Amino acid sequence: MSPPAAVLFDLDGTLLDTARDFHRVINRMLAEAGQAAIDYESLRTQVSNGARAMVCHAFELDTEDADFPRLHQQLLDYYAEQLLVSSSLFPGMTELLEWLEQQDIQWGIVTNKPQRFTLPLLKALELDQRCGSVICPEDVNHAKPDPEGLLLACRQLGVTPEHSLYVGDHVRDIEAGRAARMRTIAAGWGYLNPGETPEEWHSDHISQRSTDLQPLLHSLLQAS
Repeated sequence: MSPPAAVLFDLDGTLLDTARDFHRVINRMLAEAGQAAIDYESLRTQVSNGARAMVCHAFELDTEDADFPRLHQQLLDYYAEQLLVSSSLFPGMTELLEWLEQQDIQWGIVTNKPQRFTLPLLKALELDQRCGSVICPEDVNHAKPDPEGLLLACRQLGVTPEHSLYVGDHVRDIEAGRAARMRTIAAGWGYLNPGETPEEWHSDHISQRSTDLQPLLHSLLQAS
C-alpha cells in the first residue's frame, strides 16, 4: 500500500465542530415561533444531513409544509450572521493538519456546505491559505455521494484518487470516496444519525475519535 499523497476531509462533523452554532440558531428560531427549545444532542444528529433536515427535525415538519421555505431561508440567514461563535476544529485536528504539512502530504476539503458559509469559516480559522483545495456544491454539477467533487479536488492537488484518502462522518462521504476509488476513513466522532454506526458504511478504516486520526494515518504511512 502506497502512502497517501493527499488527505481530503468533509467539513461539518469531520474537520469542524459546528453543531453548537446551528443549535443556537435553531433555538433562536424556535423561541421566535413560541416553541420549546430543542436538546443539543438531538439536533447534533442532524447537522451532517444539512439545513433542510435540521429545520424538519426541529419544527417537526417536512419539506412540503407551507412554512418550510421560510424557515429554511431563516436558518441560512441567521447562520450567516454568526458563523464562528462556538465552532472550532475538532480536538486533535490542529495537530493533524500541522503533521500532514510536515510530512508533505497535501490536504483539502470536499463539502456539501455552500461557499457562502465554507469560505468565511476557513478564512476566520486561518485555514484558507493552507488548504490545497476547497470544493463546495457550487464547484460541481453533482454533490456527494457523487464522486465529482473528490475527483476535482484530486485534479487540483495533482494527485491520483487511488493515492488519496477521504475522511467523512456520513455514509454519503464513504460512498463518494469508494466511487472515486479512494481509500476512506469513517469519522466516528461526527454527527451520526440516531442508532447509526460507522461500521455500516463499509469504509476502509474507522476512527472513533478525532484524536485517533493522526495515529491511524501515521500507521498507514508506516505500513506503506
